[in-house]
Parts: sequence; C-alpha cells; structure tokens
Amino acid sequence: TMSKRKNVYEIGSDNIFADLELDGAEDLLARAQLGHTVRTILKKRKLTQRKIADLLDMGQAEVSKLMNGQYHLFSEGRLLGFLRRLDQKITITISRHHKGEPYQQVTFSQ
Repeated sequence: TMSKRKNVYEIGSDNIFADLELDGAEDLLARAQLGHTVRTILKKRKLTQRKIADLLDMGQAEVSKLMNGQYHLFSEGRLLGFLRRLDQKITITISRHHKGEPYQQVTFSQ
C-alpha cells in the first residue's frame, strides 16, 4: 500500500533571492526586475543581437548574457542606462517601507 505523504512547504517572500538567503538580495531583485524590463522591450522590438549590441553599446557576448536572463552580471546603473538608450522614462518614487515588502521595486508600464 502507498503511504500518504504530507507536503511540507514554506511560504516565501516577494524576493526569491532573500528566500534563498543570498547576500545582496535586494540588489539582486532590483537587477532582475530592471533586466527583465530591458529584455522585454528588446524582445518586443525583435532586434538582432548585433543591433542590440550597437544600441546598448556592448559586446555581443554581453547581449547574449542579458537576453539569457543573467541580469546579476549588470549593475543597476548600467541597466538604467540601457533603459535610457531604449527611450524609457525612469521615475523613482520613495515611500515608507512596510514589513514584508521588498525595499526596492521596479514597475514597468507601457
């Protein structure tokens, strides 16, 4: 007979990097959110990797890393620079932090 297993799980936060107890979890989350936004815009524009490299002033190896989701390899400042090169307006809003929410949040609106 098969024994019934009880599923054990833990409810995570909004930050997978914090849940994994990685150093710099807030920065990693912000980079992931910014990088994902850059990648979404680039995919929507259907640009070749060469055109992306020219547009963002980077090598094709870096373009490949960006498009494969390796956002942790890029600083927040550099990712913000990519967004400017993509003609995106960046608005920074500062508000009171509430327990349980991330300290940094990126929202992309079209």
